[in-house]
Amino acid sequence: MTPSSTDLTGFTVVYEDETMLVLDKPSNLLSVPGRGDDKQDCLSSRVQKYYSNASVVHRLDMGTSGLMLMARGATAQRIFNHAFASRAVHKLYEAVVDGLLKQPVMDDDDNWQVINLPIALDWPNRPRRVIDMNLGKPSQTRWEMISVDATSRTSRLRLSPVTGRSHQLRVHLMAIGHPILGDKLYAPSAVANQSDRLLLHATRLELIHPVSQQPIRFESPAPF
Repeated sequence: MTPSSTDLTGFTVVYEDETMLVLDKPSNLLSVPGRGDDKQDCLSSRVQKYYSNASVVHRLDMGTSGLMLMARGATAQRIFNHAFASRAVHKLYEAVVDGLLKQPVMDDDDNWQVINLPIALDWPNRPRRVIDMNLGKPSQTRWEMISVDATSRTSRLRLSPVTGRSHQLRVHLMAIGHPILGDKLYAPSAVANQSDRLLLHATRLELIHPVSQQPIRFESPAPF
């Protein structure tokens, strides 16, 4: 679904009705308030100035741009919380990563690969996450090649998180040796400095509408 976007102060509404808002979050904006007076400006507080009954049901990392859904009203919030918890909401992301990945061609035209590595909070260095085979929570990310750039030695990937751990896509790509460009938290400095923003964008949201019970899909092309 690609309706006309509405630009309000500091955020863009892609879609709205009585139960939900779909927003296009800019990079380098928090989804919810953080700790400290300097971290109170965020997408949710900006939205709630215009939609007082809007509430957060999932988040994007500060550096990640793209589609984010908010519920309108307590009933819708309960429905969407359950949908996300039961993995009934499908999300796609696009990222540019360091290095040239090689993707095997499958006979059945299914070229999705899976990263299956457990993630845990790195307590001494929080909010960083780490791969921990003993204490980590099960975490799966599916990825598919879009293109490679031999000159810059980068790869553009389509990503589909099966689980929803904090920093999951960033940690998984770092763990396989292909950190995301512009990732100041996980990438080596040479990779982090290749972009002034994290090159990760939420490009698609697919879900069942809570009232009509019809499938709906929203798209947002990556701005990089």
